[in-house]
Amino acid sequence: MDFQTTCKYICQFFFSVQVVWGLDEVRLLNPPEEALPDHLLEIFYSCDERATVQLDCIVSFETGKMSTFLLRQWSCVPGDPGIRTVKLNLPDWLVYQPDGIVPDSHWVLSCILRASVKYSDDAKRLVAAQDVESLQPKSVFSRPFKQHQLCPSWSKQMLQLTQKFSQRRCPFEQETVHLLSTIYASTGESFGITKTLEPYRNELLEELRLRSTSFPWCMLSIWIFLTRRCQERMCGVFYHIDSHNNYVTPTVLLTNSGQLHIQINGESPKSSAFLSSFTVPVNKWCQLSLELQGRTVTVSMGCLEKDKRTVKFTEYMLRHTAAFDDTEGYFVIGGGKYVKGVEGFFGPVVYYRNKIPPYSTSDVVLPDFMKSLNLTGWIHTCDEFRLDTVDKINGFSLQVKQDSESEVCFDAVHKWVVKEKLPPISECELWEEIVPHRRKAAELAKLLVFKYGGKPVSLSALGRALYSLSLHKLSRASSAAVVSRILPLLLQAGCLADNHALHVSSVLYSTGLGVQKQTTKAWLLALLAAQKDNRLALLHLGNLHLQGLHGLPSDPDLAYAYYANIAKQTLLDRDNPTGQQAFVEAVYLNNEEMLNLQTSKDHHIFQWLKLQAHRGAAEAEQAIARMLFWGQQGVSPNIQEAVRHYRRGAVLLEDPASMYDYGIVLLQGHGVEKDVPKAVTFLKKAMEQGFVPAFSALAWYYEQFKQDYEQAVQLWEKADLLESADAAFNLGVMYSQGLYPGKPANQYMAYKYYLKSANRGHIKGAIHLAETWTTGLPGYVKRHPSDAVLWVKWAAEQNGYLGSILQTALDSYLKSNMFYSLLFYMVAAEAGYAPAQFNVAYICEQNMERFLNTSYAAHCMWRYYNLTIRSENPEKHALIRMGDLFYAREVGGHKDFFSAAQMYTLAALRNNPQGWYNLGLLAEEGYRLPLSILIELGLSELYMADNIVLIDALYRRCRDSDNTDSYLPCSLALFSVFLQSFQKEYHTAIKLSITVAMVTAPTMLLVVLGVLRRRILSIN
Repeated sequence: MDFQTTCKYICQFFFSVQVVWGLDEVRLLNPPEEALPDHLLEIFYSCDERATVQLDCIVSFETGKMSTFLLRQWSCVPGDPGIRTVKLNLPDWLVYQPDGIVPDSHWVLSCILRASVKYSDDAKRLVAAQDVESLQPKSVFSRPFKQHQLCPSWSKQMLQLTQKFSQRRCPFEQETVHLLSTIYASTGESFGITKTLEPYRNELLEELRLRSTSFPWCMLSIWIFLTRRCQERMCGVFYHIDSHNNYVTPTVLLTNSGQLHIQINGESPKSSAFLSSFTVPVNKWCQLSLELQGRTVTVSMGCLEKDKRTVKFTEYMLRHTAAFDDTEGYFVIGGGKYVKGVEGFFGPVVYYRNKIPPYSTSDVVLPDFMKSLNLTGWIHTCDEFRLDTVDKINGFSLQVKQDSESEVCFDAVHKWVVKEKLPPISECELWEEIVPHRRKAAELAKLLVFKYGGKPVSLSALGRALYSLSLHKLSRASSAAVVSRILPLLLQAGCLADNHALHVSSVLYSTGLGVQKQTTKAWLLALLAAQKDNRLALLHLGNLHLQGLHGLPSDPDLAYAYYANIAKQTLLDRDNPTGQQAFVEAVYLNNEEMLNLQTSKDHHIFQWLKLQAHRGAAEAEQAIARMLFWGQQGVSPNIQEAVRHYRRGAVLLEDPASMYDYGIVLLQGHGVEKDVPKAVTFLKKAMEQGFVPAFSALAWYYEQFKQDYEQAVQLWEKADLLESADAAFNLGVMYSQGLYPGKPANQYMAYKYYLKSANRGHIKGAIHLAETWTTGLPGYVKRHPSDAVLWVKWAAEQNGYLGSILQTALDSYLKSNMFYSLLFYMVAAEAGYAPAQFNVAYICEQNMERFLNTSYAAHCMWRYYNLTIRSENPEKHALIRMGDLFYAREVGGHKDFFSAAQMYTLAALRNNPQGWYNLGLLAEEGYRLPLSILIELGLSELYMADNIVLIDALYRRCRDSDNTDSYLPCSLALFSVFLQSFQKEYHTAIKLSITVAMVTAPTMLLVVLGVLRRRILSIN
């Protein structure tokens, strides 16, 4: 008798004894050690009365949850104990690898088999006996694949799925969140970077996060570089805003004394705030760290200066439990709608969600990309240059006062400002020593000091003079070779606080125009200019981070921070027009019609409009006034003269549009003394004639001056029905501020009106819409950062100072000053303005008089046409030219027909006949257009057709387009295809005839001979 048989009899004996004693019992005799599929499990059981035996599987997961699965169940009758063998049907996801049919599961920590004897009761089921055994769950990759009983076709798909699911990877979870991975230039205004966090997808991590909301265990690291102390009571560094627009954990602000203000919230209404024991220095990179360990808050700061490293700490014990839910509301780096930001730069900002990494003083190490940028090196060099320049200015002022000069130390520049020479002095002072590359700045400083009679000249005035001198020299340049000699002047002007010079220098380094291309230095100069609120530098950085150019990370939230700044400035600039601004016009240099419309006060077009205006043509009066007020079509802005034309159109011609425009300038005091009653009179007259904008303007008057909200809303509602963008925006403001009569504040209704006004082309509406999309409206509107940044980009590109740059570039082009035109178009192109990018590529392609190096011109053309086609609405000619470049350029030893066909297809879908024509040429060359392209063109049915049929369809689309100029060449191409088809069919017909003749000739000969023979016989 073997061992198992002996055990069996022993068990039966004891079960018999238990029945005699009246005991219920259940045992798992041969449970497996691991969770296996189809294991045969033996279960011993007995009961006193009629009962139920139940087999369960209890599984616990990594998330802390437990689940119970019923495997088998059967009845137990009193009597001798029984032994039942059951197949252990564990869940598939527990014993097999996931394969597309077997689902994936969370990580299993434990698995327990439980057998029990249960009696039914009216209230509950009583467990009389039970036995449990623990099974070791197998790791996912050590489990077998399930052999599914499927038909062959499905089996094949299962094999494909198995290959796919066998390469399993853990889902990526951001436990360490890089809220900012580059450098952000903060202007000290109400603009910053908005970020939100989502819950973990992994249930275990999410469970840990939820548990830590009342006992946070996390860390925040911020790199910061202050250029100036906080000028407000407090400035924003990093803070958390909840869905009720309250500051919550953690909030880090900078006081005007330089200390950090830390606010930690607990369960409402408990909160704590404290100041750091240290102050944040200026002109040093410092790493701020905030650690939350339950009730302990530790704030540390490590600063770097050359090779010196200093670390300071502050620790605070909360009197209440901290509360921190990082998925609630949003985070802000820098400034926002509630507080202005610091003046300086932010480096990487890292948030460790569920952990605190080990920290030591040696960990305060500047990231490599910040070392290569060398911001501190630039600032120290500029400080030394400024001190040296101040010494020279003071020395020159003293010389003027003493009425003495030294011919040894000063050159011929004095001939410009001093008429009478004094006897030279034999020795020079120390301040008179001039470094060679700074000689021009010293000469200009001396010139200005002598010009103003020895009065000290400010560094900013000297910087502006250097910048003007640089532009003057560049305007006279005939090639890019002169740039390398002028660039030092621009850099020195930038050091002396001229931000325009900084930005132009950045563009030169970024494009490599006349200098060696240095993207890192270009980035540094753009950051410096943007931090000083230079509009075009803000546009430039916004474009870099929107597109991810020059190796910088693509970050829509960071791009939004830059674009939002200049978008708000655009609103202020439009409310305060100056002669330095111009209307932004998208003029493409390949459009002869648009170029012919460009004019000036002395141009025949402008003179003709003036003549028509004097004859009483209201449209001509409007056109002249618009040109002069906004600086359109090449006319220099002159607001006072524009107002005179507005007045003439309103008073003499009684034109409703002119009455409206004249009423607006009177209402706001632009170019004329403000006169509200007179403005209202003209606006009412314009409204009486049905001019829709006048409705909205009068409503604004009632809201702003009379506080008559009912009348204002009534007029805005009428104008909104007439598609007024102004009216929709103002109704949104009324809902947002709770001023709509009889209705409470409603941010969602405001959002819907902002969306409506933005779609109608309203700049303020676009900005307010973007603000809503960047933070979202809890419960109503989700966050859309990618869409928000596109709206503020569009608003920012309406800035009048960008228009002035474009106008200078266009004027230079019309005067054949190609280099100067290229320079200014590049300034606008690097800011991301698509028409300027096209014009740069066009000038480089033309390369008149070979003012550019041939290789540089080719690279320039390729780069900027490529940038143009990435815009929202690319110019059709750019698509055609990119297709030509792909066609002509060797890629891997072969022409890139596919990319060329893609470009031509995009042009064709925009109703450009050249796109259809070029696709036809590609097909004629034997290139088989891919099915994907034919589907886009709506010609998928021709994929398997004869090539002649496809070519014919393409040329027909070309001929039938709206462009009349394309009719003749496309018709000729069609005729050529017809001839080829005819020739092909003719040759085919000839061959067929010859073949038929050869086949039928013997038969016909026999027939003829037979006929002749019959005739002969009949004659006989």
